[in-house]
Amino acid sequence: MLSIHVIIVTYNAMKWAERCFTSLRQSSVPLQCIVVDNGSSDGTQGYIKKHFPEVHFIHSGQNLGFGKANNTGIEAAYQKGADFFYLMNQDAWLYEDSIEKLLEIYHDHPHQEEVGIISPVHVDGTEKKLDIFLDKYIAHNWEKTRLISDLYFQTLKPYYEISFVNAAHWLLPKKTIETVGGFNPYFFHYGEDNEYVNRLHFHKKKVILAPGSKVVHDGKQFLDKVDYTRYKDLTLETKIMNPNLPDALKLEKKALIQSIFKNSALGKLSVSKQLMEKYKKISGEADILNKIKAEVSQEGPTFLKI
Repeated sequence: MLSIHVIIVTYNAMKWAERCFTSLRQSSVPLQCIVVDNGSSDGTQGYIKKHFPEVHFIHSGQNLGFGKANNTGIEAAYQKGADFFYLMNQDAWLYEDSIEKLLEIYHDHPHQEEVGIISPVHVDGTEKKLDIFLDKYIAHNWEKTRLISDLYFQTLKPYYEISFVNAAHWLLPKKTIETVGGFNPYFFHYGEDNEYVNRLHFHKKKVILAPGSKVVHDGKQFLDKVDYTRYKDLTLETKIMNPNLPDALKLEKKALIQSIFKNSALGKLSVSKQLMEKYKKISGEADILNKIKAEVSQEGPTFLKI
């Protein structure tokens, strides 16, 4: 029997805990669950331990952030012999056949070695609409997949290859972990899934969307949800570390210099100042960013202790 481990990072998850963990119990496919708690203070820890004792609970002594905490869970699941790793947000839950249908797609795929991530269709917390971010990802792939047309004419295919889907619900075969590794610890929260997918593509693996599998992600339904007063905007750093872009550091520094001069000439001195600060940051971190880029270019369980 396949060993499927669900990994959930929790941080004050009481709002969703009952629906989230009950849905794992009701799965048509047996699941094992590992929770890595990032220091919840709302009773999440005690609730899970009391009501869901089957969960393998890991208490972090500090808030590790999303990526590092997931890596801890992945390492534990790997040591337990996991064949598949299902990364799932705390504000999410499954339907009975969600995982079963994902596994069917994997086993029926003609080139299993190319499958990096399999994602179900995310619906929002109302369960009446697609998650707004999935709408966005589908739209970005309109020319390649024609998924919107297939939805309209009700001629959906079993799966579609898309460029990206966020990590609220990811099914990862063991080979993905062994080839691509875990999340990049450079990221604390937000952006780590974008960086991971860049590496996935570099290692010739694909992101697959399975329309026949449905799950819930009760996340915020507006596209600019990231509060950059709390979390750093690491878009440029993500590009620089992207192994698919060999000259990214040089090109981004050049683009920043051009933008600095342009905004200065237009009298937008505050914008120029912000751009200069970014230029200094990536210049000062050049060695670190290049080292990470070299590391993620190598096939193996990068950032994981397995």
